[in-house]
Amino acid sequence: MTTSRTTYSRGELAKLTAVKAETIRYYEKCGLLKAPARSAGGHRMYSAEHVGQLKFIRRCRELGFTINEIEGLLSLASIGEKSCQQVQQATTAHLSDVHNKIKDLKKMEKTLKDLVKQCEGNTAPSCPIIESLFS
Repeated sequence: MTTSRTTYSRGELAKLTAVKAETIRYYEKCGLLKAPARSAGGHRMYSAEHVGQLKFIRRCRELGFTINEIEGLLSLASIGEKSCQQVQQATTAHLSDVHNKIKDLKKMEKTLKDLVKQCEGNTAPSCPIIESLFS
């Protein structure tokens, strides 16, 4: 399917952008994706602009941006004179959050490894992992 067509159904848009139809519906509901025009029969008619928006949103989600962060980036993208500095600041803030999450995940990994080492994995009625989680 190419983007040379002028309109797409939600199913076609989903296939074209690799975003599930339910997710497209959610993005519309929360205002992240512009509401599409409707046909005389009431069917949604998505445009090439929607294709671009949805690909942008999908890529942002793949990078872990929140809905609010994506909304801010879309807002910056729609401004006539985009400020690369503003986009860089938003991305730098997100990168800082990612670094903090990585630190937290490494702590969790260490704790879980330590717990696994305490357990012999036998059939004894007491389990050091369970006991540790209760303390």
